[in-house]
Amino acid sequence: MPAITVQQLLGRLTDPRLALFDCRFLLEAPDACQPQYLQAHIPGAVYVHLDHDMSAPKTGRNGRHPLPSPEALTATIERLGISNDTDVVVYDAAGGGLAASRLWWSLRYLGHDRVSILDGGWPAWLGADGPTRAGEDRRAPARFVARVRPEMACDIDCTALAAASPEWLVVDVRAGSRFRGEEEPIDPVAGHILGAKNRYWQDNLTPDGHLRDGAALRVEFEALLGRVPPGRCVFYCGSGVTSAFLVFLMEHAGLPGAKVYLGSWSEWSSDPTRLVATGG
Repeated sequence: MPAITVQQLLGRLTDPRLALFDCRFLLEAPDACQPQYLQAHIPGAVYVHLDHDMSAPKTGRNGRHPLPSPEALTATIERLGISNDTDVVVYDAAGGGLAASRLWWSLRYLGHDRVSILDGGWPAWLGADGPTRAGEDRRAPARFVARVRPEMACDIDCTALAAASPEWLVVDVRAGSRFRGEEEPIDPVAGHILGAKNRYWQDNLTPDGHLRDGAALRVEFEALLGRVPPGRCVFYCGSGVTSAFLVFLMEHAGLPGAKVYLGSWSEWSSDPTRLVATGG
């Protein structure tokens, strides 16, 4: 199942088959969350840093959070103590699981389906008076055999072809003001990929940061897709992390198969040959 509730996790907290990972991260303060983890986290959770553990080196042209190679990802997964038989739960502080979705997506990309995102994340756990502990948790390294699913990802050329085709749908999940090019607080160029539609990631959450009902989301996603099947839908964001959350949400809504443009706007906007649009 793509999502797990706090109550469900409480019932499995001592399950030896379960591995927990704390993925709290702030774009504006990348090293702020690990000290918070050391102060308090869900018992047994191992900290995973988006920049250090789940991203490849940046070249200036490959986006702000490049995906590591399958070999490098597999090595990280093994170091984190995840085997092919491990049930994994990931969480962060964003409620829906924005940074956690990178680990969720990466495991699925490597062929590991036994991974869930904690609905509501760390705030929901605290709100339910779930147990916490300080310090650092670690897991013994494990053996993991990857079965890579390359069809889950799109590169910049694949995305350009998709954006120009009526048989595909490219969706920008950033805030509407960034999509329209009214502001761009991070990347050098404002606007969006020509031909893309906009679906803000936060519209998929309740006001208290929980996932919206899957059936209701399905109706909205189907309206967005039109006649395009989920397997021909490509999500992008600023750096390829939040877009993975939308793939998770589509699966939560019963519409699996959507893809992530890994480089996202941070890669696209660094290439002066790529078409950029502004406005709605």
